[in-house]
Amino acid sequence: MTPEIYLAAFFILLLAYFLRGITGFGSGLIAIPLLAHFLPLTFVVPMVLVLDLVASIVLSSHTHLRVRWDEIRSLLPTSIIGILIGSFMLITLPREPLLLSLALFVIFFGLRYVFNVHSEKPISRWWALPTGFSGGLIGALFGTGGPPFVVYLSHRLHDKTQLRGTLSGLFLLDGAFRLITFISMGLMFQPDMLNALLLGLPVAGLGLYLGNKVHLGVTRRQQLAVIGGLLLVSGGSLLWKAWLAAWTAAV
Repeated sequence: MTPEIYLAAFFILLLAYFLRGITGFGSGLIAIPLLAHFLPLTFVVPMVLVLDLVASIVLSSHTHLRVRWDEIRSLLPTSIIGILIGSFMLITLPREPLLLSLALFVIFFGLRYVFNVHSEKPISRWWALPTGFSGGLIGALFGTGGPPFVVYLSHRLHDKTQLRGTLSGLFLLDGAFRLITFISMGLMFQPDMLNALLLGLPVAGLGLYLGNKVHLGVTRRQQLAVIGGLLLVSGGSLLWKAWLAAWTAAV
């Protein structure tokens, strides 16, 4: 990692965790596609996982959580299966298809945030099976498995305090299992990983602190639109990068 990469990573992480400090989520969706321009996903995903775990612990310690453990129990079994499969794919799939998949995934959720696509209709608990699997798989591959969980639980829990608490508990357990899996596969022992974490943790902490302190004069809907715009830009740039890499390889 060169000094230029460290500098770029500083501003990316500061922005990502500043937004998380304001909205409570979205750090991985912002940080991972932007960092993937400079670093391989096999390095970025485990690094951001550790930062997100610490951020979840910090945020949870300041919040009185009301956790629906029955909802978490229904999601965990297939989530674990998804994590194992996604971790294997992360270290075996070629780089270009991974970048392309990440770009399309980020753009999809960017469009959801920009156009405020959602529904309040309750859904069956049977949806926990595909939700858990997709959340675990996407989380292991891209470090951003939260959106499927958020969509599912927002249709199951209408009490905001319960929803926030249940998501926090789920993210901590899911992230801890992903961390164990990454450690067992050696992803946490890559060169420069320790330095990146030691330098990244204070930056993430600063971003969270500033985000919690800043009270923007915009509605939550406007905040989501801003995040969606950032996702579209980062996803679009990543899509361009993946296309250029594929075109260069073909030529």
